[in-house]
Amino acid sequence: MPQISLSTLQSLKLKGEKITMLTCYDATFARAASESGVEILLVGDSLGMVLQGHDSTLPVTNADMAYHVASVKRGNREALILADLPFMACATLEQSFANSAQLMQAGAHMVKIEGAAWLADTVRLLAERGVPVCVHLGLTPQTVNVLGGYKVQGRLEAQAQQLRADAISLEQAGAAMILLECVPSELAEQITKRAKVPVIGIGAGNAADGQVLVLHDMLGLSLSGHVPRFVKNFMAGQPDIHSALRAYVSAVKDHSFPAPEHGFNA
Repeated sequence: MPQISLSTLQSLKLKGEKITMLTCYDATFARAASESGVEILLVGDSLGMVLQGHDSTLPVTNADMAYHVASVKRGNREALILADLPFMACATLEQSFANSAQLMQAGAHMVKIEGAAWLADTVRLLAERGVPVCVHLGLTPQTVNVLGGYKVQGRLEAQAQQLRADAISLEQAGAAMILLECVPSELAEQITKRAKVPVIGIGAGNAADGQVLVLHDMLGLSLSGHVPRFVKNFMAGQPDIHSALRAYVSAVKDHSFPAPEHGFNA
């Protein structure tokens, strides 16, 4: 299989074929997920919660991220590796450059940053310097203290208008992909139809170009015991992890996941 690239993802969007993404933090799961057909491995700062046991993503450092990116690279077959820039890693343009370079040198093919239209300069300058950027909109866990908790974003019309404007602004600045988390399904569909770049959803309905879940969630593992509405346990009824991974890929590809009950209304 050839290496999955940005051109591959763009082609899938144009063909209407769903894109699959899962979080991944180590070589063993990188091998299993990539061999099961997952196109994007997200080395997410969610590792702070699912691996390190923190109650948020905020304690994760860029050094933590680089370590896990390098681990994933060693096990990966042909998937695209997307790496989160953690909390405060892109507070300034200089920090954005240095931290992105560290993650790309560790093995990432693209970085993901959380925020809104104010990130346009960062996106533009990173893209100009050869660093593809995925922008994370909607519920952004790094700003959970500002948002007042893990809440659906964009239900009010003013919020929805702002999210649509942010997506347009960041795409124009050079964003190569958009990730929408916990936004109403109708709003996610509007943004996906408007965007020329792939749009990945989590808790954003079925109309996005692709879907992502936290690996541990889709395997039915949770430290807190709380299962978000948008999660499905793909391990249930499967004989092994490889089968669960293939079931996830198939469900996204055939549009059976996410189902309406996994999304949110305005």
